[in-house]
Amino acid sequence: MELRDYIGVLRKGWIFIVVCALLGIGVAAGWSLLRQPVFAASAQVFVSTQTGGSAVDLAQGNTFTQQRVLTYSNLVSTPIVLLPVISRLDLDRTADELASQVTADAPLNTTLIAITVHDADPKRAADIANATSQSLTNVVENIESKGADGESTVKLTRVKEAVVPSVPVSPDVPITVLLGLLVGLVVGVGLSVLRQALDNRIRVESDVVRISERPIVGGIAFDNKAGERPLIVQVDPRSPRAESFRTLRTNLQFLDVGSGARTFVMTSSVQSEGKSTTVANLAIALADAGFTVILIDADLRRPRVAEYLGVEGGAGLTDVLIGRAALEDVVQPWGRGRLTVLPAGPIPPNPSELLGSGAMQDLIDRLESQYDYVLFDSPPLLPVTDAAILSKKASGAIIAVASGRTHRGQLQASVAALENVGAPIAGFVMTMMPMRGPGAHGYGRYGYAYGYGLDEEQSQPAAPRRGRVTVPSRAKRS
Repeated sequence: MELRDYIGVLRKGWIFIVVCALLGIGVAAGWSLLRQPVFAASAQVFVSTQTGGSAVDLAQGNTFTQQRVLTYSNLVSTPIVLLPVISRLDLDRTADELASQVTADAPLNTTLIAITVHDADPKRAADIANATSQSLTNVVENIESKGADGESTVKLTRVKEAVVPSVPVSPDVPITVLLGLLVGLVVGVGLSVLRQALDNRIRVESDVVRISERPIVGGIAFDNKAGERPLIVQVDPRSPRAESFRTLRTNLQFLDVGSGARTFVMTSSVQSEGKSTTVANLAIALADAGFTVILIDADLRRPRVAEYLGVEGGAGLTDVLIGRAALEDVVQPWGRGRLTVLPAGPIPPNPSELLGSGAMQDLIDRLESQYDYVLFDSPPLLPVTDAAILSKKASGAIIAVASGRTHRGQLQASVAALENVGAPIAGFVMTMMPMRGPGAHGYGRYGYAYGYGLDEEQSQPAAPRRGRVTVPSRAKRS
């Protein structure tokens, strides 16, 4: 993943990241509130050695004392020191349990020992610290060697008495909440990146470019009301989604198909990727621009064109291919007369054979001489072979790719299905693109406000975003 991919992950998953951060704060705050507070009390003792008054004796005594300090600090947590403390304060715990509460620290190059006790009861913590310092003093006096006068050569003096603490040292609520926030952010970002890395769905144009070098000729925005108004170019011609179909129309005009014919097969990898509504709106947009267009429903398994355009679908392509009806008898004009519709007709038992027949080739030759554009709505590529067979006879196949639905493996298999039979790929159309976010329709491009006041006949088509692109020449007809 590149840097912009990570930025895209943050933009797309910021809500999830914020939720994880808030969850981390909540867990940390709850843990702090439920945990029993712990108080710390410290006492300090000074270690000295009885020596002569000469400078040499003082230096030797100081060196001896510093060496002894480390030993005495380690002695603090031993039973010989702690058992008297337990007995004196009548504590209900063992020496080992008390040792886990007591720590001793001897700062470097000093003769001081700091004894710190942690306990849930602040007064008990202070009492244990003071009792431990006194017990250490007694133990050292008993175990150290005695001088000529019978007194210990080492003397411990408590120079700081432990006081009852008023503020607990644990839990530290601000620090704990801050750590919870940081952990929540790290978990949120990590899970977002992991989800992006494991997500194999097509979401943006760069995902398509990694699979095929063929151009992306258009992007159609998602519309949750597409089922209610599939022909958006007709019912709401000034909407951003209708404008995206006119952009597709413009880009299609700039395709160099290698021959004079402009016959395109609209297909997809799997069903429900918006291919039928896309080709229907494209046909209307081309007709509005003054081209003569025929839209043929070649999906002889689940035809939808007649339903979308509101025409009679009882007779159509199937009747023409088997010679049961003449073309002129089943085609139906639509709109202003520049768009003609050829429904699928009755569903045959052998769709693939009909679409690959010589009658189909003759029909395409005839239509190409009569219309500027011949558009086919065909079945998806992966379930059946109809679209691949038909695309070989056309100028090229246009593959609809649903953003966030089509998987990379599905699109790769679709491209391979066309390449295996030698069918040219004219390009891809991204459908159901989100309106917001880094992968949104129109992201990083000009907005749609420009030219809104113009009528369709007055507006000039914008230059194609990808410039002039070349589609492989039509495969040799059988």
